[in-house]
Amino acid sequence: MNKYFISISAGILLSAIGATQLNAQFVTTTQSQQWKVQASPKAGAAIKADSTLIIDLSKTDQTIEGFGTCFNELGWTSLSLLPEKERDGILKEMFAPGVGANFTVCRMPVAANDFALEYYSYDDTEGDFAMNNFSISHDKATLIPFIKAAKKYQPNLKVWASPWTPPAWMKWNKHYACASTAAMKQRMEQMMKRMEQNRKPGQAAPSLPGMLSVDNGLAIDKQIKEGTDGFIQEPQYLKAYALYFQKFIKAYRTEGIEIFGVMPQNEFNSNTLYPGCCWKAGSLANFIGKYLGPAMQEIGVKTMFGTVERAKEAMVDTVLTDSDAQKYVSAVSFQWAGRGALPGIHQRYPNMKLIQSEQECGNGKNDWAAMMHCWELMHHYLNNGVSIYDYWNTSLLEGGVSHWGWSQNSLVTVAKDGKSFKYTLEYYLLKHASHFVLPGAKRLVTAGDCKDVICFVNKDGKVAVLIANEADADKTVSIQLGKKSYSPVIKAHSVNTIIL
Repeated sequence: MNKYFISISAGILLSAIGATQLNAQFVTTTQSQQWKVQASPKAGAAIKADSTLIIDLSKTDQTIEGFGTCFNELGWTSLSLLPEKERDGILKEMFAPGVGANFTVCRMPVAANDFALEYYSYDDTEGDFAMNNFSISHDKATLIPFIKAAKKYQPNLKVWASPWTPPAWMKWNKHYACASTAAMKQRMEQMMKRMEQNRKPGQAAPSLPGMLSVDNGLAIDKQIKEGTDGFIQEPQYLKAYALYFQKFIKAYRTEGIEIFGVMPQNEFNSNTLYPGCCWKAGSLANFIGKYLGPAMQEIGVKTMFGTVERAKEAMVDTVLTDSDAQKYVSAVSFQWAGRGALPGIHQRYPNMKLIQSEQECGNGKNDWAAMMHCWELMHHYLNNGVSIYDYWNTSLLEGGVSHWGWSQNSLVTVAKDGKSFKYTLEYYLLKHASHFVLPGAKRLVTAGDCKDVICFVNKDGKVAVLIANEADADKTVSIQLGKKSYSPVIKAHSVNTIIL
């Protein structure tokens, strides 16, 4: 490949990739106006350059596998309130190649997660180690039609899966959760009492968070502490759980849905009020190396490690250096505080595929501040080797409240009466990258004094730059490509994609 250098000046920069389907060469999103096509920047050097970015097309890092979202039950029930034509239009916008977001790699839960309708597993029969009562019948009302509706527009959609909790009878506390609502409520009430004593005139009175509005019924003495094993670490349970994964894969195959990979546990170091299960990293290494890995290899499915939600590289090292587990782990995923462990892992394991498994989910307000935080997350993950970038909630009712009382953001919000919907700011941010960064694109390693930037080159040789300007004033960007210079104006408080 020929070497080119691109000099870019701007307040804050990020890059994406050019796609032949989009005619526009310059697209802008602001808080008040989303996805506005601008006039293509014309040749002409800028009078003033605020900073410089140098892109060498011969210096590349990871290959992008794709962007996507997650198939949660509340995503489907919210979309199902809309007329079929409108629902199909949303799915076409998200999944059809060349139309909108171009989603190609998505996540799904193995049974209940925190945005399910309720707690459930695929086999709640105590002691059924042979999985004779295994069934995915629950999913036929929500997750299966949701995935099939997406595959209608993207037949080659790749799906991976992870459980939030095993069947409750496989945990020593015999409950789907690890943390007790009653215990957390006690702690919060004590904290609120102290806050009330120190509250200044005019300050709002403290109140309990919404996630404490639903009592999960777990006794205080049955809580599973972080850093311990909630799963019963006996061979018959571990063997049965690997079989549970096999049954899940095979059952979905009968529905025409192929799962390309699985992870053993979502957020294995978090004791949650909603479905969850704590594991020690060493226990997960043992499960992967002796049970899950061989079981998945037997049926042609990849085993991946995650999801990592703590900034503790040693936890990942424990698995990747285990003599048995390392034979099977094909990728590692990170989310939330786990992003802190990502740079070190990418540096030490440069050939390991890395995944951003769940973009942080906000508070249900879907505002500009949350979108800009997502911008910062995207910049961090993609600049540190991530090949797959997955959003969390595809769609939620306005307010985004889960069964367990947690409000979160989503790509689409649906009115509670089902009469209207809207794409959120975070959808447009993701689209600014995913529409242009197609599978096979490579991230470019850049130089210069403009550090807040990500660059990609697509397989067709096109480059795109995603630029955000968080300042209060417009900024001029000086872009030099070969012997040509371009000087687009970047609006204040905006995200922009410029295709080169």
